[in-house]
Amino acid sequence: MKMLKSLLLVIGSAGLLSLGACSSGGNQASAPANSPAASSSPAASPSMAASAADHDAEHKSGNGMVVESGAYHLELMPEKEDGATHLDLFLQKGDNHEAIPNAKVTAQVQLPDGSQKSVNMVYDAGGKHYTAKLPTAASGEYKVAVQSEIGSEKVNARYNFKQ
Repeated sequence: MKMLKSLLLVIGSAGLLSLGACSSGGNQASAPANSPAASSSPAASPSMAASAADHDAEHKSGNGMVVESGAYHLELMPEKEDGATHLDLFLQKGDNHEAIPNAKVTAQVQLPDGSQKSVNMVYDAGGKHYTAKLPTAASGEYKVAVQSEIGSEKVNARYNFKQ
């Protein structure tokens, strides 16, 4: 009887550890490095009329959602505007986070209503980041898959955010 109790205790503990690992780890490949920002909306930020310097200042403060993929650092900063959603993506390489200006970047976005939208992101040399504008500001959860082609290399990242 004592052995049965010990066995049940071990099995129960292993089950709880498995549940804890599943709920906290989830989908680590698609979760940004600072996961609290991924599940909530980003901090209030200026409108699109803000200069690239303002966006760069926000980036330095760490308000974005970060995914590290090998030697690459991808940081997405969504921003709600009047009737639209502005996306800034900082695509960088190496320990010094050097900007990559010559990549082909596309964002595949699932809107809150479930529809899909593909937007090409263009490089803003002044802000040293890629930018795009979604023609919707619907409230709800957005799922974004960023696909980057850097020369012959492909670097992808996934993000979720709510507005």
